[in-house]
Amino acid sequence: MSTLRNVLLLIVILAAVALVTLRITGLDPRYIDPSSEAFVESGRTAWPGLWLKGEVVKEPVENWDWVYQVNDPVRGNTIMLETRSWYGIPHSVTINPVARGEILYISGSEQDFRLEKEFPDSKAWWANVERDPRVRMKIDGRIYEMTVVLIPDRAEIARLLGRNPVTTEVGPDGQERITGIRHLWRVYQRNIPEYGDGSVASRANASL
Repeated sequence: MSTLRNVLLLIVILAAVALVTLRITGLDPRYIDPSSEAFVESGRTAWPGLWLKGEVVKEPVENWDWVYQVNDPVRGNTIMLETRSWYGIPHSVTINPVARGEILYISGSEQDFRLEKEFPDSKAWWANVERDPRVRMKIDGRIYEMTVVLIPDRAEIARLLGRNPVTTEVGPDGQERITGIRHLWRVYQRNIPEYGDGSVASRANASL
């Protein structure tokens, strides 16, 4: 029993040291090109990261269209999103931005086996932001502290995207079935002096 206890203690110590190290250095999520066969084979997902590191932006962004100009040699113009998990260790992923001038959105889609689950349980980061909408985004190497708000109206999403967020197909039995659903969240900057306390309410009042 003493040997087992010592082994378990060593594992706990090593895990704690690893987490402290990653907290300092950061760990970006793995990236797989969504258009590649490897992405399909991986179940349309990739290993998540942990903490995102970079310079924190303290100025308000008045136009987000520049995010489309970001061209990372590996990730293209995707961005990284750090969410808050229930167990206290961040869960970060790679996502796509949707910029409309002064307004920024992020999107996520579900296909295949993910459609069998109720929203937001299809993806870990969806469940995280539904529980705690405070997130951090890494765009072109810099960190933006944000709050995200789900857009529940599919008609509004269709207007913003220019297409139906729900895709369907007719199966061999002649019945139409859903093959994919895209969700959209509006993003607000937090901790910006011009926005008061950075909350959604303060941001909305500032725009009145």
